[in-house]
Amino acid sequence: MAAVLSGCGLAGGSDGVTLTLVAADYGTGSADTTQKYWDDLVKSYEAAHPEVTVHVSVYSWNDVDRKVEELVAAGKAPDMAQIGSYADYAARGLLYRAEDVLSITTQADFASQLAEAGQVRGEQYGIPFAASTRLLFYNRTLFDRAHIDPPKTWSDLADDAEALREQGVKYPYALPLGPEEAQAETMQWLLSGGGGYTGTGGRYALDTTQNVQTFTWLKNELVGKGLTGPVAPGKLNRADAFAAFAAGDVGMLNGHPSLMKAAAAKGVKFGMVPMPGPDGPSRSVLGVADWMTAFRRNGHREQVGDFLDYVYSDRNVLAFSREYDLLPVTTSASAVMSGAAQDKDLDPFLEQLPVSELYPAGKTSWAAVSAAVKKNIGRAVAPGGNPAAVLNRLQSTAAAAQNAE
Repeated sequence: MAAVLSGCGLAGGSDGVTLTLVAADYGTGSADTTQKYWDDLVKSYEAAHPEVTVHVSVYSWNDVDRKVEELVAAGKAPDMAQIGSYADYAARGLLYRAEDVLSITTQADFASQLAEAGQVRGEQYGIPFAASTRLLFYNRTLFDRAHIDPPKTWSDLADDAEALREQGVKYPYALPLGPEEAQAETMQWLLSGGGGYTGTGGRYALDTTQNVQTFTWLKNELVGKGLTGPVAPGKLNRADAFAAFAAGDVGMLNGHPSLMKAAAAKGVKFGMVPMPGPDGPSRSVLGVADWMTAFRRNGHREQVGDFLDYVYSDRNVLAFSREYDLLPVTTSASAVMSGAAQDKDLDPFLEQLPVSELYPAGKTSWAAVSAAVKKNIGRAVAPGGNPAAVLNRLQSTAAAAQNAE
């Protein structure tokens, strides 16, 4: 690695600057790895900026946040990191503010609720990079075979799952509460039950009556009745659940836009509906944003800002969003996508984004709380599990983390 970075520095010239970026992989394999996206973008940027060399290292979502933490702890923070959280780094004074690096035009173009979600104590440090919302995907072929309709309520969902199981469907409802992205599946269910991660005043409220009732229902009516498939929810990761859906083995699951391409590529006929709630479609929608951050350590503020302005040009935002079926984080790119025939499949997700609820990413405690949810929430629905006790322990963890902010 030292030799590679040294080579990059030489390529930038004796007076040049080498920027380092650690980024997450949104691809499903070597054919569509995000490394290819960054390589193409960097090649075009460097052609117009020969004095700057950009070195990008791409890691899976299972590893990227940990990798950045290790680099920071070793005093080797990258110039930029595209990761899942930012608030802890901001609170420690390690990040540039968005306004320190971005042009006014770029900063003003972010969707307002995403820009606000990137703030810590009123200052924006988290720069939104990609966004998505969630819909309930269902396999039309399996539903037709079972003579059932897509669900509108939790009761409908359980009845549909039972009918699918009787037809031999491997995963009637796939419930990925494994460590990859359990915090997303958890929040979607909490919202559908009228709860969430936070309550009045933005304080954590994981063990509310609504949240306990939601996970009690999941444990008793889905998991306990064998309607979530052969892999325990606490060991089922999102990527594996998506792959199973694309293989035709899943009747229903919560999915984001990228699942459309994966399913269509395998010939799966699918439909999408809003997440069911106890008495009808959920009134709250999960929105997810991933973040770009700019670290202060190397002092390349001007060069980082110029590169990020290029990253957030409409051409590059649209290219990334279309490649990985994600939602643009800028209003200008969203406007282009909303009016484009080639992006029509994304309309249901785009319509949800302005009213979606995002993780409490602006809390410096969120990274620790998210990690605790990923590690423990599967136990709430496991055989012999106690949803109230698990949520109570998570609330204690969250409250302690918030008090330490």
